[in-house]
Amino acid sequence: MANRVQQFDTVIIGAGAAGLMCAAHAGATGGRVLIVDHAKAPGEKIRISGGGRCNFTNLHVKPQRFISANPHFAKSALSRYTQHDFIALVDQYGIAYHEKTLGQLFCDASARLIVDMLCDEAAASGAELRLQTRIGSIEHADGGFTLAVEENGAAYNVSCRHLVVACGGKSIPKMGATGFGYRIAEQFGLAVTETRPGLVPLTFGEDVLASFKPLAGVATPVEVAGGGARFAEAMLFTHRGLSGPAILQISSYWREGEPITVTLLPEQDALTALRERRQIDGRKSMVTVLADLLPKRLVAYLAEQLGITGNIGDMSDKKLSALVQALNGWTLHPIGTEGYRTAEVTLGGVDTGEIDSRTMQAKKVLGLYFIGEVVDVTGWLGGYNFQWAWSSGWAAGTAIANMYN
Repeated sequence: MANRVQQFDTVIIGAGAAGLMCAAHAGATGGRVLIVDHAKAPGEKIRISGGGRCNFTNLHVKPQRFISANPHFAKSALSRYTQHDFIALVDQYGIAYHEKTLGQLFCDASARLIVDMLCDEAAASGAELRLQTRIGSIEHADGGFTLAVEENGAAYNVSCRHLVVACGGKSIPKMGATGFGYRIAEQFGLAVTETRPGLVPLTFGEDVLASFKPLAGVATPVEVAGGGARFAEAMLFTHRGLSGPAILQISSYWREGEPITVTLLPEQDALTALRERRQIDGRKSMVTVLADLLPKRLVAYLAEQLGITGNIGDMSDKKLSALVQALNGWTLHPIGTEGYRTAEVTLGGVDTGEIDSRTMQAKKVLGLYFIGEVVDVTGWLGGYNFQWAWSSGWAAGTAIANMYN
């Protein structure tokens, strides 16, 4: 069995979002395509995303909402296969969806519909899918690749002209995520940038956690700034620190040792609002007034931390101004993140300087492609990373298919 060699035109490592999208296009003009994945089912990250409803893209995709050492790299793929192209595919399959906040599109029903759609598209192009299949060594010679494969205890070799690496990053290891794609890049002499967890909750020291304990489960709209970025969304207190969309977003920009600044009363003139309340509710306690603007448990915490006492009618403009500054300039010092265990994505990856932005092919090794999360392109929270998977997968798949025209 070990000496048996199966021949394909294209082998795609990874049956996730990018890999399935690539497969749907790579075989469009007759090339034989094989997708392999060590998981039991395809598209597992798609299946669990968005609470099982898959935030499959965003209406407001633009290159500025992606993080990379080269901020221009993603422009080509994103402009040639847009969010509207993927939405058209979803519409073609009759999958109902809805828009949530900030342009995020979710399935009305199960995320499995997106997985099924992609599998159907790949199958229609003639691609073969093999699950619970592992790749061992990869050799490159005579313009092609030979992969050692193990499937259900059987060992054999597969040869191909095009090898597409679509096996993601390190995030959510319990789902089988590894750094395999980076090791392939390094094997072929391609640079890999620093990798770290992205879109991940932030953690704090024991003293801060102890003070946060009564706040676990409290969520409130905020604006969070850090690492040169700023996001206005919800923040959630947890038993381990801070989470919620605003925190997940800022985590991709935050670096260890840096502070973050939280604006608790965003998008309103808090000082004017408090002055007006002083005029009509002067006998109410300051704590009671603030509880109309912020969650009660958070107000109780802030009252203790900031020494907020007395009635609002006794607060001078100077004191109100100082209070607003404290509420809108709350500086916190995270000590870390929850790591790859809960990170939605991996920041960093295969250096974009090593890859052709139109075809996703490695410049040094013809026939070798890298797509999706394994590349140093990371989107914001809200469907951006799926769009990068669709766009980069389309770019590589189309480039491969064009070679058979």
